[in-house]
Amino acid sequence: MRRFGSIDELKTAVGQELGVSDWITITQDMIDEFARATGDFQWIHVDRERAKRSPYGTTIAHGFLTLSLLARLRDQIYDVDGLDSRINYGCDNVRFLEPVPSGGRVRLRLTLAKVETSKHGVRVDSQCAIELEGATRPAAVVNHITLLVPG
Repeated sequence: MRRFGSIDELKTAVGQELGVSDWITITQDMIDEFARATGDFQWIHVDRERAKRSPYGTTIAHGFLTLSLLARLRDQIYDVDGLDSRINYGCDNVRFLEPVPSGGRVRLRLTLAKVETSKHGVRVDSQCAIELEGATRPAAVVNHITLLVPG
């Protein structure tokens, strides 16, 4: 975990890779719970028997499940002292490049792209690659935007 003592200190790291999170396993239980939470029961995610006959040989995680892990994984990579809150502000240029099979492991590689003052706090743009263990391409790439609210 990389710790910054202030937002000004964070600004000095623009353009740098801040780190890589730990691997997490995407379990079928996670996929099933995501399906229940969102109502997305497409067979490729939840029908284990039918998915065995698919090109993937198993169920795959929802792309938005993979994307939803950004905050959890980001929190393993860096922190900034003196914040009241850190809010997910949005995502730009989201691309899902590789399907994540049930049982697959993912991690986040994060590069700090921009830190600038905005109306409601400090906007932080991070270039993120959600890597899939054993794959040549990331499962997903995204510009993740976070709003830092000083305390």
